[in-house]
Amino acid sequence: MPDKRTHRGRHPEDARLFALSVWPLLKQATQDLSELLTKGYALKSSLKLVGDHYSLTQRQRIAIMRSSCADQDWDARFEKENNQDMLSGQVLLLDGYNIITTIEASLAGGVILRGRDKCLRDIAGMHGTYRKVEETIPAITLIGQEIASLDVMKCICYLDTPVSNSGRLKTLICQIASEQGWNWQVELVNSPDGVLARTEHIVVTSDSVILNRCRQWFNLSASVIDNYVPSAYIVDLS
Repeated sequence: MPDKRTHRGRHPEDARLFALSVWPLLKQATQDLSELLTKGYALKSSLKLVGDHYSLTQRQRIAIMRSSCADQDWDARFEKENNQDMLSGQVLLLDGYNIITTIEASLAGGVILRGRDKCLRDIAGMHGTYRKVEETIPAITLIGQEIASLDVMKCICYLDTPVSNSGRLKTLICQIASEQGWNWQVELVNSPDGVLARTEHIVVTSDSVILNRCRQWFNLSASVIDNYVPSAYIVDLS
């Protein structure tokens, strides 16, 4: 069945699954999962143990998984994080789908998770195909406006070649960047993860694997949402 969604927003059950009254349970589950990861236990078995203990739904399990991290990973991410004052004149490398879908979801009222590392992550999910939604152009515009305010020298946005419609999204991003006068470059690569993990430039992503491997990063999703999307539905599990 073709994907006919026009928003990357909230699941019908999210109002119940992520109600304010549920936050204490989800925070405790996130803490427990983080403690197990700190001790070196495998993610899959740890997630099942914690999820079963608190009787979490699949969607709630995804939320605590995306919000948790081991102590050693949290320490490393904190040491490598750049603040806004460090970005002027720098080259910024974007994990394109990662940040675009998060900002889209925030604009559409979807659940946005504030994880232990203070990164903001969506829970919408994308599986091999990218579909433009009503929030796509506004999301790209807000990302670009925030980057422009940071006075970076150049921005390179990486998109996954294997994801369907990456070429169309590249064209759209380039068009918006040209209209706005942004110094942006968009690259299609098989694996942005590898590029972003190896670069010496500042990386923009909330992907845990990349954050653990990259040399330096900036929490752009939090900056964009905090500055431009005050109505975002942020579930704070930090």
